[in-house]
Amino acid sequence: MKPQELPSRRQFLQTSSLWLGASVIDGMAQRTKARPLVRIGLVTDLHYAEKPPGGTRHYRESAKKLSEAVALFQQEKPDFVIELGDLVDAAPTADEEIRFLKTINTILEKVDCPRHYVLGNHCVATLTKEQFYQTCQAKKTGYYSWDQQGVHFIVLDACYQKDFEDYRPGNFEWSDPNIPPKELTWLTKDLAATTLPTVVFVHQRLDLEPGTSPYAIKQSPEVRKVLEASGNVSAVLQGHSHKNELHEISNIPYCTIAAMVEGSGELNSAYSMLEVYEDGTLQLKGFRKQESRTLPT
Repeated sequence: MKPQELPSRRQFLQTSSLWLGASVIDGMAQRTKARPLVRIGLVTDLHYAEKPPGGTRHYRESAKKLSEAVALFQQEKPDFVIELGDLVDAAPTADEEIRFLKTINTILEKVDCPRHYVLGNHCVATLTKEQFYQTCQAKKTGYYSWDQQGVHFIVLDACYQKDFEDYRPGNFEWSDPNIPPKELTWLTKDLAATTLPTVVFVHQRLDLEPGTSPYAIKQSPEVRKVLEASGNVSAVLQGHSHKNELHEISNIPYCTIAAMVEGSGELNSAYSMLEVYEDGTLQLKGFRKQESRTLPT
């Protein structure tokens, strides 16, 4: 499905009809009569940094792109906003990266709803996990879960080395993401304790096989088995590879969200609103280059 075409930023700020333009997706006619349980704002892979473009990545422009997304979120009033990792790009020093992080997070914190931060590998290229969360003033950190309005949500953290120690500056390869046994045990218990429809958020990818892609979490087959065994998981939302992709494995859709950093100009952005319904169905309404989807397909 093609992403929704948006007006210019000036038109965006002058009109309240933007949301209507994003609602024409497959299955929406059936969904318009139903009220979603939860509505979520989604962004990922901003890689904000005050440095020149590198290839297709336009680091500085992520601030303006995020401002547009936040304006939409303020209009649509989601129940929460979640950032799926790599909010900032690497800087030469921790102090400089903290400055980058404060700049981009100041924009994100303008939303009038709770914020959640999924840890990405670039988030800890120069900072420790503790420094990242503290700078963002994150209320929840690492891997965790919560219930909200009849839906169970899970955030996973795959920023661990192969010896299952935390990623820290200079001690890891981006292509070696791992979920340690303690996290997998926690996930198993967490899913066993709920009967609610469940949505999982993670930065690195769970739908790819280790050894075939550098974006794959090394324990992805084991994690998928846990998700499948629960019988409650409605979808997995992930980032990392900067692509619009959707794979369904054992009746669970794994939806990869497009990166905001890719390309120059307001048309080359990506963000979305996610709606979760009582039957576990999800509607992803994409803006700019993010594709709209119905999950499961």
